[in-house]
Amino acid sequence: MKHSTVLITGASAGIGEACAEVFAEQGARLILWARRSERLEALGKRLHAEHGTDVITEVVDVRDRAAVELAVSMIPEAWRTIDVLVNNAGLSRGLSPFHEGEHQDWEEMVDTNIKGLIYVSRAVIPGMVQRGRGTVVNIASIAGRQAYRGGNVYGATKAAVKMLSDSWQIDLNGTGVRVTNIDPGLVETEFSEVRFRGDADRAATVYKGYTPLSGRDIADVVLFAATRPPHVALQDILITPVDQATVSIVHKQL
Repeated sequence: MKHSTVLITGASAGIGEACAEVFAEQGARLILWARRSERLEALGKRLHAEHGTDVITEVVDVRDRAAVELAVSMIPEAWRTIDVLVNNAGLSRGLSPFHEGEHQDWEEMVDTNIKGLIYVSRAVIPGMVQRGRGTVVNIASIAGRQAYRGGNVYGATKAAVKMLSDSWQIDLNGTGVRVTNIDPGLVETEFSEVRFRGDADRAATVYKGYTPLSGRDIADVVLFAATRPPHVALQDILITPVDQATVSIVHKQL
């Protein structure tokens, strides 16, 4: 990955932060986007100190198309050859049955998980096509493959990510650009705390009684997909903890 440029969205924590770490270890230079400026800047400084990584950090809300397009246009000329795009920005809100759900929660998930991913990808992929190479990694979810109680709109957004990945593999066929869809199962990050709007105790119960995946587990798979020879495309990957059989069947020892 030396001399390669990697753009990661949602980079300030969890899977995004772990992706930044693994690519930094491999010598890539990084463009890191997120909404939390202090965490983002701290990450950039740490990676530079630990690995000598060249890092550009930018506060970008992927839900804002104009902000995304501006951020891409402001990337320095020498950095505009983006070799890997990791569409990681995403979130879940609540576990209410659909008929009790909140419109605000739905809009936030749709705007971030679908529209944000579309905005970023539309701004970056044309350059990859022009150069005849590049890798797009979309972080979807097992929830996009299997429904579960209360997962309704969140699952629908991740199913949309999976369908976009499948569609792009067709649209980009013959261009040299490859697309990898990754569906993680249970990963211990801030995901559940965000879902429950800061209720750390409730979030912690999600990961009790078994060993969940870590952000690093997913990041290692992202790196593996991005470092295959140019003729190899890993189109679709499902990764779960060994104790998770389906989206809702998890063996716990409590």
